[in-house]
Amino acid sequence: MLINCVAYQHGRKLADITVDDISEYLIKPDCFVWVALKDATPEELAVMKEEFGLHDLAVEDANHGHQRPKVEEYDEELFVVMHLIEEREGRLETGEVHVFAGPNYILSVRNGSQHGFLGVRARCEREPKMLAQGSGYVLYALMDAVVDRYFPIIDRLETELEALEERIFTKGAGRSNIRRLYRLKLKVTLLKHAVTPLMDAAAKMHSGRVPDVCVRSRNYFRDVYDHLARINTSLDGIRDTIATAIQVNLAMVTIDQTEVSKRLAAWAGIFAVATACAGIWGMNFSHMPELQWEYGYPMALGVIGGLSSLLYWQFRKARWL
Repeated sequence: MLINCVAYQHGRKLADITVDDISEYLIKPDCFVWVALKDATPEELAVMKEEFGLHDLAVEDANHGHQRPKVEEYDEELFVVMHLIEEREGRLETGEVHVFAGPNYILSVRNGSQHGFLGVRARCEREPKMLAQGSGYVLYALMDAVVDRYFPIIDRLETELEALEERIFTKGAGRSNIRRLYRLKLKVTLLKHAVTPLMDAAAKMHSGRVPDVCVRSRNYFRDVYDHLARINTSLDGIRDTIATAIQVNLAMVTIDQTEVSKRLAAWAGIFAVATACAGIWGMNFSHMPELQWEYGYPMALGVIGGLSSLLYWQFRKARWL
């Protein structure tokens, strides 16, 4: 679906144009065309390929989707893939945006995401001096918008992790803590898969041999790279903390199990004494003088109770009970 198709010259908007008029504006000096598509069909991409002269391999990747974040250079054209991460009902969902950037055009194709880039277009149009740099600056603005959307997700992951850390020492919560920690780890891994490859790709756009499209905006791509590096560092910290939390939680579960084992062993020891005494006096031998003694039964109960009480006191003192 076509979202918008706009022609710009010297950093200012000329007009909203139709797809058929794209080729006419591309030949104008200091003019570039910015087209945005959502969930584009192969037919729509075929039309854009014809209008902009897009590379076959780039169009094929855009049609297939499910690409790893990357930046590929085809002559004067750049093909950029970024993941759009959104949180829906407590789960992270992944979409994609494919960006084709050439000397006088920028084409963005958004798939599987509800959040558009109308704010990016408005921001660029408010800065005509920057927009005059052409498609390179628009590519930066799109990448910056995608990366900035990762920061709120990082904040929510850190908040969730802090809440889980407080629950670790809650008795009886070991199983649920492990389950929630692993769900959080899956979210971190998903975000990591979006950030790390994109960071490597962004490095190509501001250092070494910079693609021609990005030359005038290379300093801005360095800012994108710095943001990605910060996010990557935060994700590494969260992942390390999760690993530590899992180990601590398992240790707490082991401690709880040990406490239960101690209580069971203590009560087993107490009842073992009573059982032993009852077993001795229950053998009914003929020559057991206490069997004929008037106070034999109270004495037996007293011995059993006394020994049991002594053991109970010893186990309480040792904090087994």
